[in-house]
Amino acid sequence: MVKSSSSYSHIPVTTAGALTPITQNAPATPPSVNAIIRFRAFLNFFFLLLIASLLTRAAEPLRNAGSPMMLPFKCTAEDIAQAGLTCSEDAPCPVYLELSSAASLGNKLFVAGNLHTESATLYSVFLESDDEAASWTEPGARIRGADLDQIQFPDFEHGWISGGMLQPMARDPFFFTTSDGAKSWQRKPLFEDGTAGSIYSFWFDSRNHGMLVLDKGSGSSRYALYESPTGGETWTIRESSAKPILIKSMPPPGTGGWRVRADGKAHVYLIEKASGENWKPVASFLVRVGSCKPGEPEAEAK
Repeated sequence: MVKSSSSYSHIPVTTAGALTPITQNAPATPPSVNAIIRFRAFLNFFFLLLIASLLTRAAEPLRNAGSPMMLPFKCTAEDIAQAGLTCSEDAPCPVYLELSSAASLGNKLFVAGNLHTESATLYSVFLESDDEAASWTEPGARIRGADLDQIQFPDFEHGWISGGMLQPMARDPFFFTTSDGAKSWQRKPLFEDGTAGSIYSFWFDSRNHGMLVLDKGSGSSRYALYESPTGGETWTIRESSAKPILIKSMPPPGTGGWRVRADGKAHVYLIEKASGENWKPVASFLVRVGSCKPGEPEAEAK
């Protein structure tokens, strides 16, 4: 993480509650009251089972039956307000899926991107398949207003996914990182304090050593090259330029054996695997996933 000149200490606040006294000679609870208590306990148990069932259904994988898949999305009134959309019943705002990159780790395949309208980024998208693209899940919650871009695994335990906030502007770049073979992911901001800009490119040639280029958006030092010897925990600036900076150790796109390709005629994104000198499609996702319009329900789990 890039260090800033300011720091803060967070002191936890604890609240002690009064103990409930035990009455030694309290009268026995009438049988009718016991029946009511048991009935309420049964209702609570029933509702817990119902909620668990609904959550399980919501987490069901997206099945690849050979035709283009549609990523589930339900626009809410909160989404419209947060993105500053001007949608109407007669002219709803179309919502599109954009996929940026694909990479594999062992038998796991990952795809990153975002959901957006014509004027605003709504959510980040992170998809995983562990059965050769036959089914897909989302290993983490979608981040409002964010985008996920490049994916890299330098070994079988460590991985990085570049990301940043795009709503209302490019700012607060971060990484999703894993150190346990993609069993879990952690979000790590690049800077301690918020800053404008996005991660233009990055590359780790080992679990510890990495380089990244930050795009600040404008200025004579728009692009800045950073280096980390600590696995992305700390970064030191090495040079800056008005033009994009090339990471010399970074291989050309597509050399990792996977790529994302947009098919404009079919309005889909293709996930393709290298097969000799050719590319073989293994999955496809529809670009159009829904729309936003007034009168949608309040925010619900994505």
